[in-house]
Amino acid sequence: MMMDIKVPVKNQDLTKLKIGDIVTVSGTIVTARDQAHKKIIEQGAPFSLDGVALFHAGPIIQKDDEGNYNIVAIGPTTSMRMNPYQADVLDKGVKIVIGKGGMDDSVKKALKRDKSVYLVATGGCAALYVDKVKEVSNVDWLDLGMPEALWELSVEKFGPLVVGMDSNGNSLYD
Repeated sequence: MMMDIKVPVKNQDLTKLKIGDIVTVSGTIVTARDQAHKKIIEQGAPFSLDGVALFHAGPIIQKDDEGNYNIVAIGPTTSMRMNPYQADVLDKGVKIVIGKGGMDDSVKKALKRDKSVYLVATGGCAALYVDKVKEVSNVDWLDLGMPEALWELSVEKFGPLVVGMDSNGNSLYD
């Protein structure tokens, strides 16, 4: 199956996806790494996570003379670093997790429980992915540093991405 997923997403949009399917994502994705995941759990997110696509990435962003943020590069970071936090973050409404390298059984169970999916982005494709970003919409928690901040990105047909873990408890990594 090849599909473009619109975000924020509804449960029924994800349950038909199976491991190995190729998808793209259009709408808003939010980057988050270790420290952002931890802060979401400890303090709550600065916005609603309902239906959100969360991308394990630390983008390179530049600020221009007018104060606007422009994305230079964005590629996935290793998702297993988020294993201690991801199930709890999924429970806050996140429906899509995008990353690299797979995640553990606690995340697989949470994906099934929450009817969410884990999508695999190919490492080394930062130049390909950056072309799918139309705008940096917002940034929160810049005090964590550029790679750890929550960057809200407007994207169109972001990908291609592979369904690595589906909402039925299946994983390409098993």
